[in-house]
Amino acid sequence: MMRKLFKFPMNKGSIAHIVYTLAAALLLTSPLQAAPFYQSNDGGRPASTYLPGDISYDPTIPSPEAVLGANVGAWHVRHDQLVHYMKVLADASPRVTLQETGRTHENRPLLLLTITAEKNQQKIDSIKAAHQQAIEAGKRVSSSAPLIFYMGYSIHGNEPSGSNAALLIAYYLAAGQGGQIDALLEDNIVLLDPALNPDGLARFAQWANMHKGKNLVADPNHREHEEGWPSGRSNHYWFDLNRDWLLLTHPESRARISQFQQWRPHILTDFHEMGSDSTFFFQPGVPTRKNPFTPDGNVTLTEALAKFHAKAFDDAKELYFSEEGFDDFYYGKGSSYPDAHGSIGILFEQASSRGHVQNTKNGLLTFEDTIQNQVRTSLSTFAGALANKPAILNYQASFFKDTQKQIDEEDVFGYALKIPKDKGRFNAMTDILDQHNVSFQLLSEKLALENITFAANEAIFVPLDQPNYRLIKSIFSTRKSFADNTFYDVSTWNLPLAFNIDYAEVMQRDRRDVKTGGTTTTSSISLPQVQDNAYAYAIEWHHYYTPAVVQSLLEAGASLRTAGGSFTATLTNGKQHAFSPGTIVIPTALAQPEKLATLLSEASTTFDVPVFSVQTGLTVKGMDLGSRKMGIVELPQVLLVGGRGTDSSEVGEIWHYLDTRVGIPVTITEQRDLNGIDLSQYSHIIFADGRYITLRANISSAIDKWIQRGGVLIGQKAALKLFADQEWLDIDIVSDDVIDDAFPVDKLKFDDKDSLYAKKLIAGAVYRTRIDTTHPLFYGFQNDYLPMFKTNNMIVKSDNSPFATSATYSDNPLMAGYSASELTKLIANTTAVVAQPRGRGVVIGFTDNVNFRGYWYGTSKLMSNAIYQSALLKSY
Repeated sequence: MMRKLFKFPMNKGSIAHIVYTLAAALLLTSPLQAAPFYQSNDGGRPASTYLPGDISYDPTIPSPEAVLGANVGAWHVRHDQLVHYMKVLADASPRVTLQETGRTHENRPLLLLTITAEKNQQKIDSIKAAHQQAIEAGKRVSSSAPLIFYMGYSIHGNEPSGSNAALLIAYYLAAGQGGQIDALLEDNIVLLDPALNPDGLARFAQWANMHKGKNLVADPNHREHEEGWPSGRSNHYWFDLNRDWLLLTHPESRARISQFQQWRPHILTDFHEMGSDSTFFFQPGVPTRKNPFTPDGNVTLTEALAKFHAKAFDDAKELYFSEEGFDDFYYGKGSSYPDAHGSIGILFEQASSRGHVQNTKNGLLTFEDTIQNQVRTSLSTFAGALANKPAILNYQASFFKDTQKQIDEEDVFGYALKIPKDKGRFNAMTDILDQHNVSFQLLSEKLALENITFAANEAIFVPLDQPNYRLIKSIFSTRKSFADNTFYDVSTWNLPLAFNIDYAEVMQRDRRDVKTGGTTTTSSISLPQVQDNAYAYAIEWHHYYTPAVVQSLLEAGASLRTAGGSFTATLTNGKQHAFSPGTIVIPTALAQPEKLATLLSEASTTFDVPVFSVQTGLTVKGMDLGSRKMGIVELPQVLLVGGRGTDSSEVGEIWHYLDTRVGIPVTITEQRDLNGIDLSQYSHIIFADGRYITLRANISSAIDKWIQRGGVLIGQKAALKLFADQEWLDIDIVSDDVIDDAFPVDKLKFDDKDSLYAKKLIAGAVYRTRIDTTHPLFYGFQNDYLPMFKTNNMIVKSDNSPFATSATYSDNPLMAGYSASELTKLIANTTAVVAQPRGRGVVIGFTDNVNFRGYWYGTSKLMSNAIYQSALLKSY
């Protein structure tokens, strides 16, 4: 080590050598002998340096550095450390109460701190109740009524400056002393959610900390700044939780929305990070990209708060921007979900250091800098809100009155929705409505509209005349044109289309025909008793959770068959029952587990799926139970390809569906490791969207041989380009040039560049497909059409053989959301789903993501069809 300190020659006996020897002896014998020969740079700063210098702090309240043993910003705080510190504050300060609102997939606690003056803590329940009553009544409150803040930090785990700032804001509120603290806490309540995504935060903290050296590296090429796959942005199943506020697929979202609905805060903040070369963004967003159901008063108040953010940055001489890049359209994001409820959602985006320090085009960006700016805007939110308190308090009352006025002027009375045969899918949808406090009732009498008839007790009615009018309008919207066609996220999130539920608008002129009979939250299924003496058992495939039943039976050693056609069987009670193609049959003539009837009964109850006891193998109509058209259903061994180059969110969506709704223990491997895997042990291989240009020739050859020997290869979106290139699928992918040619540029100006780019994208729209319900991939589907969610402009063409192409886009495919007319014309009548035999195996391709964000229940079961019904697609 010491030799590295000397630049000149050190021959034995030289002056340099003598100096070196003496220095070494001195270091070895002195008290400093353990000191390193480099300057340690742990970084970070004490809490007081991040916070206002004109207030004092209660010395009995521990600071973050006193508890963590390091300054804030020295290390990325782990979630367990964050939880510990919040518990310390709650124990030490009478201003703070701590509530665990739920648990993440990885069993980490979700916390919510309620921070206010001690006198308010003693009556917090009555304050909450009075606030809710005022909202429900739409009445104006006095100026002494409290403002309710919901401060939410770091919903993206690799945007950690928010959660690290939460340490400081919590300390500031718990320990701060002085007039400005009193003004905030004496008459107002701060709800502080320090980590909206604990699992992602933990993943990124580990990554950033494990790559931190004694000498910080600012080079963007350093591994610290380039995460491994998957990144910490997402939660356990690699979902973007900031897209889940409306969809509620995950426990983090469900816990958060429960608290939001209980409190209905006036202001909700959402702290994020963006690219390192950016500066700082705060709302309002792009003016033309506001959700049309959000009142203009929301923007006015957002602008009022923005002046305080701007002043804070001006005073600090920091760069920032607003009304650019980000929008307030999709109600499933943290900064826009509140807007549908009379709250003010505020998005903050800080340039990210993506580690501890990074060189950017704006200079050196440190982790401490990013934390400081999140603290700065937290404080400017408090200041701006207090300065505008009367207007903010009055806004919720005016929101209620304006909403009621719109309801009174509505042509639509509400929405009628059919309860399908698949009750599991329907109940999942109504559960979302329940969590958002959307009320609905069971139709007690038949309702006949122009295009559809809803039978009594087999449909529900969602009235528009209720407080959540704006949210309801948005989740039933089929709007296709917008003032600004550029979308930061999806352009539609129609709930009935996502769940493939038949529904219709009920106009005001038909309101007298709507007869309801009480509320309902679930639709029950009649479960017949499973008989011991049956010849066979049958389970209909149209139930959403039939695949879960099948998986549990296969794991128990049951022998199963799938019906390649329809049949009518005689049950043990003497009645006849018609079964559709895809019905799962369990013949007792085959080897079965002991106490099969008990096993079936338990599975039926667990998954709420009927199991029918069949008396004889001779059917009344259609194929007999011993028919050669009965396909063998074997226990699937699924390999899911992930790793760099693949879309982690889509890989996660497939994993989430198969793991949580079907029960398949999925093997996930990185595409770079495929070469070392014995593919013969797997029955199905799934490729999600991604870039597969690096797939080596020997791997491609091995996959092809595996298919030819009976494997089932499944791919979606860009994976189909790989399948076409490898000639695993006989399809054509329309080139980008064809799409470009559909958008002439001869009359455009330079300023039209971004608009043209946006027109060529499909950010998220619903497309109508024609499906073949006699095809095994669509067994269990009732209608001859199916809404699919499209997030890409890829166009697939095949020969449209009825034996291979089981779904095509319709003549006029756009159902909801924005797509340029040039694209919809190109996509019309092209291939949506294709399945082609190859050797003894089969290759299946989905042009779209059938598991989009875990809530597109209407198509997610296609993945189960591709797995459990695939035997009927193979050539033998």
